[in-house]
Amino acid sequence: MKTILKITLTMAMAAVTLLVACSRKDTPAEALPPSTLEEIPVRVTTVGQSASSEAITATGTVESDSEARLSFKTGGVIDRIFVSEGTMVQKGQLLARLKLTEIQAQVTQAQEAVSKAERDLQRAQNLYRDSVATLEQVQNATTALNVAKQNLEIARFNLSYSEIRAPISGRILMKFMNEGELAGPGNPVFMMHAASARDWIVKAGLTDKDFVRLKVGDPATLLFDAYPKQPFQARVSELPQSADPASGLYPVEFKFDTQGKKFTYGMFANVKIDGLKNGNYIAVPVDAIVEGNGQNAFVFVPDGNKAQKVPVRIAFIRNDQVMLSSGLQPGAQVITAGSAYLTEAALIKVMD
Repeated sequence: MKTILKITLTMAMAAVTLLVACSRKDTPAEALPPSTLEEIPVRVTTVGQSASSEAITATGTVESDSEARLSFKTGGVIDRIFVSEGTMVQKGQLLARLKLTEIQAQVTQAQEAVSKAERDLQRAQNLYRDSVATLEQVQNATTALNVAKQNLEIARFNLSYSEIRAPISGRILMKFMNEGELAGPGNPVFMMHAASARDWIVKAGLTDKDFVRLKVGDPATLLFDAYPKQPFQARVSELPQSADPASGLYPVEFKFDTQGKKFTYGMFANVKIDGLKNGNYIAVPVDAIVEGNGQNAFVFVPDGNKAQKVPVRIAFIRNDQVMLSSGLQPGAQVITAGSAYLTEAALIKVMD
């Protein structure tokens, strides 16, 4: 019985060995991962330094160079709005006003305070002449009268700015509030622009990296969805002093010629600026880049008969070339063909 069991076990082991051998024999060499081969065939190229320029692209909207946001100086309930969106208005025209009940009452109170201060000063002066009041009391009464007059001036000023008048002749672009709403001090009620037909601009948000490369007068090309096959030439007309706190981008203004076309507020535009040199870069083929993540990536370089993995920093990509800002020196060799199969210290064979 033991002899039969031993023979059976021996035959099973032989069958497994034969099966494994057949399986290895039937597997083609090219189907195995390259890492299992002794040497991985690769091709290399020598990289060089290039003084290159990265085009700046951004998106923006059409606005007016003379755009104005109109608001009340003081808060209150809006009594009347006299214009609507799209209305052409003349300079000085009344656009809206607040309910004056509260503001007029403040003016009346200030007037009464001035009258009382004048009576107090007169009384103090009479008593001073009779040696009953002191000089300090007269001076205090004089100061109180001056303060009351200043308060009256403030109240009258606020009364005069409880209405909105057009600062320029132009068109009402947007109306943000309606009659009966509570308007806070400085909250925009209207947005308007001047009547000129050639004061349109495009305002586009740029990153700090692109912003520092610009100067006023730099040329740009604008493309609009409304006129997809017609480029418009523009120039940088104004650079901001700070970034927009909401977006973190720098709102750069571009002045352009309308070429007789119709434009209006809010139209979408693509901005492109070419020819701005921004440094020297190491140019490597796209095939050499492995494990790219944003601006961080790796390349393999030959180190004798082994592959060495080197981290690099990508500046931008132009056609089939990747411009590196750091990681390699001019004259270095990088592996292109076969780089996808490599691992650190893998054996390589450089092909002609």
